[in-house]
Amino acid sequence: MAALQLALLLMSLASPLVPTASAADEDPLQDFCVALSPDELQQLQLTLNINGLPCKPAAAVKSSDFASQQLRNPANFTGNLGSAVNLATAATFGALNTQGLSIARIDYKPHGINPPHVHPRATEVLFLAQGTLLVGFVSTAPANQFFYQTIYAGDLFVFPRGLVHFQFNPDKSKPALGIAALNSQNPGASQLAVALFASNPPLPEDVLETTLGIDDDEVQRLIASVQGTLMM
Repeated sequence: MAALQLALLLMSLASPLVPTASAADEDPLQDFCVALSPDELQQLQLTLNINGLPCKPAAAVKSSDFASQQLRNPANFTGNLGSAVNLATAATFGALNTQGLSIARIDYKPHGINPPHVHPRATEVLFLAQGTLLVGFVSTAPANQFFYQTIYAGDLFVFPRGLVHFQFNPDKSKPALGIAALNSQNPGASQLAVALFASNPPLPEDVLETTLGIDDDEVQRLIASVQGTLMM
């Protein structure tokens, strides 16, 4: 009995009940790995498929590679949602390659929304620089619990990795500005409405009707509405 107890104790020490946290992306193996631009890749005629982006030779890296003006201005507002996301990733800012980080500027018009979406590879922390936002996400455990908060300039809010979340500017007269950091150099983003009603090729209408409990006319209306929102 004593030997069994000792074995169980050793097993518990070797396999702690609380797992250690890990980064969303792999840790870098060197101080930096500035990504080659698409033009540089083409010049080198690289056709490798790797997890990340190829690195410039260290001797070719310059101080200016670590600076970017990408977020000085908002992205273009598309559709009638009233939000514009300017996301700097390793693909647009090479110094982020292997650093496990992306950063976004999000501009919201009055009553604008960054609609429900997910980032499959990243947790997001939002800093509200200007205005007011209603923000929230839906958890999987507890199942389908809605966590939400109205935040103001200077506040932070965390959206856990892979969970459906949104940001909405409730002010009908003033814009808002947020800065979001994500712990992946390629966080990915999938809007729920677009994934359901504007995929390419389209999802089978029978799937949408059965899943949502609606008829064909309503499916057609939603498809037209979502696609119209994207084009306006």
